[in-house]
Amino acid sequence: MSAAEGPPAGPGEPAAGPGEPTGGPGELPGGPPQPSGLLDLLGVAAVLLDAEGRIVLWSPQAEDLYGYTAAEALGQYAGTLLVGEEHWDLVLATFAEVMETGKSWGGTFPVRHKDGTARPVELRSMRLLDDRGDFYALGLATDASTLRGVERDVALSTRLISQSPIGLAMLDTELRYVAVNPALERMHGIPAKDHLGRHYREIMTAAKFEVPEAAMRQVLETGVPMVDQSTIVGRSPADLDQNHIHAWSISLYRLEDPQGRVLGVADLVVDVTDRYQAAMEAAEARQRLALIADGSARIGTTLEVDQTAHELAEVTVPEIADVATVDLLDSVLNEHRPASSSGPAVFRALAVEAAYPTEAVEAVDPPGQIAAFDAGRLATECVRTGRPILISHAGDEDLARMARDERAATLLARAGVHSHMLVPLTARGQILGFLGLSRARNPLPFTEDDLALAAELASRAAVCIDNARSHQSVRNAAVTLQRSLLPDHPPHLPGLQIASRYRPAQATYEIGGDWYDVLPLDGDKTALVVGDVMGSGIDAAAAMGRLRTATRAFADLDLAPDQVLHHLDKITSRLEHYIATCLYVTYDPRRAECHIANAGHLPPALVRSGKHPELLQLPTGTPLGVGGAPFETTTFGIGPGDQLVLYTDGLVETRHHPIDERLETLRRLLDTPDSTLEATCDRLLRELRRPEDPDDVALLIARTQPLASCA
Repeated sequence: MSAAEGPPAGPGEPAAGPGEPTGGPGELPGGPPQPSGLLDLLGVAAVLLDAEGRIVLWSPQAEDLYGYTAAEALGQYAGTLLVGEEHWDLVLATFAEVMETGKSWGGTFPVRHKDGTARPVELRSMRLLDDRGDFYALGLATDASTLRGVERDVALSTRLISQSPIGLAMLDTELRYVAVNPALERMHGIPAKDHLGRHYREIMTAAKFEVPEAAMRQVLETGVPMVDQSTIVGRSPADLDQNHIHAWSISLYRLEDPQGRVLGVADLVVDVTDRYQAAMEAAEARQRLALIADGSARIGTTLEVDQTAHELAEVTVPEIADVATVDLLDSVLNEHRPASSSGPAVFRALAVEAAYPTEAVEAVDPPGQIAAFDAGRLATECVRTGRPILISHAGDEDLARMARDERAATLLARAGVHSHMLVPLTARGQILGFLGLSRARNPLPFTEDDLALAAELASRAAVCIDNARSHQSVRNAAVTLQRSLLPDHPPHLPGLQIASRYRPAQATYEIGGDWYDVLPLDGDKTALVVGDVMGSGIDAAAAMGRLRTATRAFADLDLAPDQVLHHLDKITSRLEHYIATCLYVTYDPRRAECHIANAGHLPPALVRSGKHPELLQLPTGTPLGVGGAPFETTTFGIGPGDQLVLYTDGLVETRHHPIDERLETLRRLLDTPDSTLEATCDRLLRELRRPEDPDDVALLIARTQPLASCA
C-alpha cells in the first residue's frame, strides 16, 4: 500500500459499501449470513422475568455468567436468586419503575454467583409486551471486566488509528476499502469517503501497485503477515512539487474475528522517505568512492599521454556520463607552439568514449585531430578561467556553445544531449586541457555531486597526463641523444654487407648504455663492435660514449681484439662504478678470417651457408671494469654468404624465460634465412622483443661477400 501517483480513476457507479447487498432478489451477498464474533466474545446473557419477577426464560450464556442451570433458575424470583439482601430494596424499586414506566435501565451491578461470590456485570433491563398485553422484563448482561477490556481496546484502537502517523486501512476479502485513517488520507491526497467501497487498484492505479495487491491476496490466503517486505517509491498526488519522490514501507496482516472468520486485510503504510533518501545518499557516496578508487587504479597505468587520456574517458563512461571526451591544449603537447591568452584556443583531441552508438560522437573531434575554438565556446572558457562548467539543462544556445560548429550542434541536439559538464585538467598550476562529459540517454541531469566527482577524477588524471607528457618529452630527447651516439654505416666495406638496429626500452624513459659500431681498418679489414654499459641514465650514456670513442682510437692502432679489450678494461676501471660487456671482432676478407675477443658478453651467432646456425663457443672473459683479468682472441674461418650476428642482452633476456631457452629461440629464428639482412633484423626484433621489456637492444648483422662483388 502506498500513496497513489495520480488521482483515482473515474469511479463510475460507486461500488457497494460494506454490508450492502450486491446480488439479485432473494440473494444474500457472500452466501448465508455469518454471526459476529463480538457477541460471543462478550458472552451476553439473556434472562426474561414475568411481571412478578420470576424467571421464565434462561439462556445458556446466563448459565455461564451466573453459574445456575436453567432447571435451577426457572421459576425462581430473580431478586432472591441473583441479588444479595443488601440490594433487594434497590432492585425491587428499579424493577417496579421499569415495569410501570417502560423506561429501560442500565449500569454495572454486583450479581451473586452460584458459588456465593459477587461479580460485577454490565446490565441492561427493558420492558417487553406480548400479544396478549402482558408485560415482561428482559435483562441482558455481560461480565463487566470483559466489557471494560473491549472498551479499552476499542478506545485505544480508535486513538491509534485516528492519530497515528502511520497510514492504516482495512480492506475486505475482495480488497475493497472499508476504513481509512487520516494519515493515509494525507498520504494519498484522497478523502476517506472516496476510498470506501472502492477496490484497491481503483485508488492505486500505477502499475507498481500490482506487487502489493498480489501480496494482499497472499496474506488473505495464507494468514502469514508481511512486515516491511515491500517498499514502493513514487510520487503522491498530494505533493505540489512534481519532483518530490516518496518512499513507503508496507506491512500487511490478515484480520479475523474470534471464530477465525477472515474479515479482510489490514494495510499499514509508513513513510520512510528520509530513510530511503539517506540510504540512497549513502549508496551514492559509496559508489563515488568506489569510482574514485577504480579511477586511481585504472588511470595512469603507463607513461603514455594518449593511453592515460583514454583511461580517464573509459572510467567516466557509463558511470558518470554517456559520452566523454579528453582534449589537451596543443601548446601543451607541442612545445614549439606557444599558448595564446586571447583568440581561439587550439586543442588536440586525445580520447572519445561513448556508452552506446550515438550521433554525439560525430559532433566531437576524433582522437588526433587539432581544432581551434573561439573565445565564445565553452571549451575555451573552461581552460581560460580554469573553472569547471556545469549545464544541468542544456538548451539550444548551450549546445551551440558546446559544439565546434552549427552542424555539430545539430548532431548534439539529435542525439538528445540534455546535460553537460566541462572540467579543466590542471596539474602543478598549469591547465593542460579539459574533460568533457555529456548525458543523452541517461535522463538525470548532472548535479554538483557529479561535478565534484568528475573534478576529482580529472585532477588525478591531469597529474598522470602531466607526468606522461614530461616523461615522453624526456624520452624523445633521450632517444635523440642515443641515436646521435650511434654510427652511420660506412658507404663501402670490403667483403661485407651490414644491417643494424637500435631499439630503446619502451617500459622506461631513461637512456640506455647499449651500442654498436662498424669501423673500417687498414688492409680492407673491418672491426665490428657490440657493447652494453650496465645501468641507465645520462651517466651510462656518457660512459658508453667514452668507451665508443676509445674503441675507435684503439682500432686505428691495428691491435688484436684481446689487446683492444685490455685497454678498454683499464679505461672502464676509471669510470667510477660502471662495468660493461663487449664483443670486438675484426674481419679480414683477404684471408676469410674473423678474430674475436669477448669481455663477459653473450655469444654471437654464426650462420654458415647451407648449415644450421650455431652459437660460437668462445672464452667468455670478464666484463670491462673488473680489471686485471686477461682476454683471449679466437680466430675462425668464414666463407662467402656466412652471417655473424652480434646483439646485446636486451634482445634475448626476459624475466619469464631461462636464457638458454631464449638463445635457442634466437638460433631457431636464424634458421630461416631471409633474402635481406634488413628482413632478418626486423624478424628478430618482432619475435623476440616486447613493448614492456625493460632494456634497450643493439643488433648488428654482417654477411660476408667476395671482394669482387663489393668493389
